[in-house]
Amino acid sequence: MTTAKSTAIAKSKKEFWATGRRKTSIARVRMSTGTGEIVVNDRPITQYFGHESLRLTIQRPFNVTGTEGKFNVNATICGGGISGQAEALRHGISRALNSMNADLRKPLKVASLLTRDPREKERRKVGRRKARKRPQYSKR
Repeated sequence: MTTAKSTAIAKSKKEFWATGRRKTSIARVRMSTGTGEIVVNDRPITQYFGHESLRLTIQRPFNVTGTEGKFNVNATICGGGISGQAEALRHGISRALNSMNADLRKPLKVASLLTRDPREKERRKVGRRKARKRPQYSKR
């Protein structure tokens, strides 16, 4: 049996889930109403992302929609490098904001934050050193 008090707490404490991707990074984002605290892999954002530019990248969906400091974000990120992880987190936050409030879709779409960046690393070909780099040509 649930009491009225527990259902009221459950309704006021809504969580929104979303997944963001970039290159080989995948970010699973859980967003709830709060004070603007962002935790990534059980560490604060300032400790996980050392560069200020990466933190600004992550904060961009909140700046575009005017919701700075209104939501707590708890994310689990795996794969890829630090830049790809930051952009995957940005994509996940944008999708979570969109699922929370459909009115925020337009500003997020105009800032192209809802579109997944499809660029991936090109595969290495046989006879090449990397994807396109060829061995040095020797005439004699």
